[in-house]
Amino acid sequence: MKLYNLHQKQKLPITLDEAWSFLCNPANLSELTPSKMNMTIISGAEKSMYAGQVLQYNVTPLPGFKTKWVSEITQYENKKYFVDLQLFGPYAFWHHKHFVHEIEGGVEMEDIIDYKVPFGILGQLVHPFLVKPKLDEIFEFRRKKLEDRFGKYPI
Repeated sequence: MKLYNLHQKQKLPITLDEAWSFLCNPANLSELTPSKMNMTIISGAEKSMYAGQVLQYNVTPLPGFKTKWVSEITQYENKKYFVDLQLFGPYAFWHHKHFVHEIEGGVEMEDIIDYKVPFGILGQLVHPFLVKPKLDEIFEFRRKKLEDRFGKYPI
């Protein structure tokens, strides 16, 4: 079993309260997902995030491949971090840790994702040119969307 890791950081010129309020509203997830993925929230986004919350949505991760994604918020510490675990969906395993840290002039958001692709060795063969580039594209989209919404962090 090959376990992959994706680690991303982004700084934004907003307060911790602003960042946390946006990130912990599950309804905002669709805003941070490319429209071609056709993300539709089915249930679970009616309340602010909490440990034990189950979110269901439809998503098209690849053209012609529509699937349901069900995840659970397994851990949650207010204004620090939350963890979502895919219970059902396109990955064989998906564990996503979201951290938010206050820094001078804003916040730093950090994502650490451990994941396993489906289909055994076939999945591993397509990972470098299909799955990994797709994840990079999604996180680049998210980075730009957050900058459009909240501004660019001064370097």
